[in-house]
Amino acid sequence: MKILLHTCCAPCAIVPIALLQQAEFEVMGYFYSHNIHPYTECLKRRETLETYADSMGLRVIYSEGYDMENFLRNVAFREKDRCTYCYHDRLRSTALMAKRGKFDYFTSSLLYSKFQKHAEIKSIGESVGKAIGIPFYYQDFRSGWKEGIETSRQLKMYRQSYCGCIYSEKERYYK
Repeated sequence: MKILLHTCCAPCAIVPIALLQQAEFEVMGYFYSHNIHPYTECLKRRETLETYADSMGLRVIYSEGYDMENFLRNVAFREKDRCTYCYHDRLRSTALMAKRGKFDYFTSSLLYSKFQKHAEIKSIGESVGKAIGIPFYYQDFRSGWKEGIETSRQLKMYRQSYCGCIYSEKERYYK
């Protein structure tokens, strides 16, 4: 069975990739970057994923362009609900890519993070999958949280300190 894994960054993909491969999925990554701010952060995350994917023989599809403006237009004045928009945008893009590529399922490395809203991601993923015609595969990857952190440190990966958007960057650094 082929599965397309929305991959927000390499450190968060370590455990999902391993668990999906253990479950005998043929895994391919999908890096969707339009929410990541600033652009230099986006490049660091992409370069880290490219290095990791090359070392593992993992094929990854990289979204084209950098449409941060569209992300900002869609969350402006709705900042408290920005994660809902962001989840929907990334999962919809992944589902469309999975359908185009004739994958059996799609899922997300967001399900690895203990900081993400799992019930919301699952609900949006299932809804998007139903609308597009490709099943969303839910698995709670948080059981490998510590293992993923240790592995990423051993591999000397770039590890970001915020989710990605300009708002999460502000929450992280503005005191």
